[in-house]
Amino acid sequence: MDKQAKIYVAGHRGLVGSAIVRRLLAEGHDNLLLVTSRELDLRNQAAVTDFFKREKPEYVFLAAAKVGGIEANNSFPAEFIHDNLMIQSNIIHNAYLSGTRRLLFLGSTCIYPRLAPQPLKEEYLLTGPLEPTNEPYAIAKIAGITMCRSYNRQFGTAFLAAMPTNLYGPNDNFDLEKSHVLPALIRKFHEAKDRNAEKVIVWGTGEPKREFLHVDDLADATLFLMNLPDDAYLSLLASHFSPALINIGAGEEVSIRELALLVKNVAGFAGELIFDRTKPDGTPRKLCDVTRIHDLGWRHRIGLEEGLRETYRWYVENMKTGA
Repeated sequence: MDKQAKIYVAGHRGLVGSAIVRRLLAEGHDNLLLVTSRELDLRNQAAVTDFFKREKPEYVFLAAAKVGGIEANNSFPAEFIHDNLMIQSNIIHNAYLSGTRRLLFLGSTCIYPRLAPQPLKEEYLLTGPLEPTNEPYAIAKIAGITMCRSYNRQFGTAFLAAMPTNLYGPNDNFDLEKSHVLPALIRKFHEAKDRNAEKVIVWGTGEPKREFLHVDDLADATLFLMNLPDDAYLSLLASHFSPALINIGAGEEVSIRELALLVKNVAGFAGELIFDRTKPDGTPRKLCDVTRIHDLGWRHRIGLEEGLRETYRWYVENMKTGA
């Protein structure tokens, strides 16, 4: 990407979008299109069409989405499928109409079947039933992947779908009813320490395993992909297995119990850790196969404990806004 290229980051205030903006600015990209949801409702087809006609971005990072953990997905399934379908459909279609050179659509590894073999290869998409607790969100993201493939096939676009593993870092959502497991644990242990509580309750058995990637590593990966030479980039769109789809992850996993103990230590909480087995566990394992992106030359740099300590410091310093 040329330093002066017009780049639109959809969802620039969220966990992923804000990290991408930080990385773009650090790399000298200063012609960024950044609009808030109040300025542009991405669910509004006419408004998005007008925006793309007016601005004609050369590159699009599609990080805007309605996201949340198990509780949020269970409580608002209609909103999760509706909002995500509308956002991505409007942006992908108008990126095609306005002549966008490359688009990177960010999804999640929850697109893969609940009991898919581990680690999760890109070709496992649509080979089995999804995890019921986040099925509406996953189906919306699968539709986005299929849109990218379909527009590439019919119109010759260069739209790539990237599926990150579980993310964490600055600007995460620490709302206990809507957040994912790691930010929820950070808030729970911090508040328990402040109250001198005797225990912290964590949902589920603690047995499921998860992979975590610092959002700054993800941002690094997205720029790496967008800046690939044409032959390497186009090979991802036309590969035999799962065209237009690539995993982004650390390739390492920990159990929820191990994660909780790590956060407990980072937060300095001295009380007891209790697992509520009446609550859902979600998918048993969800480890990315990152062979494809490793073969291209990208690897993550931030270790989990290092990233957790940095994120905890950020949370403490930004508690009023971060929570």
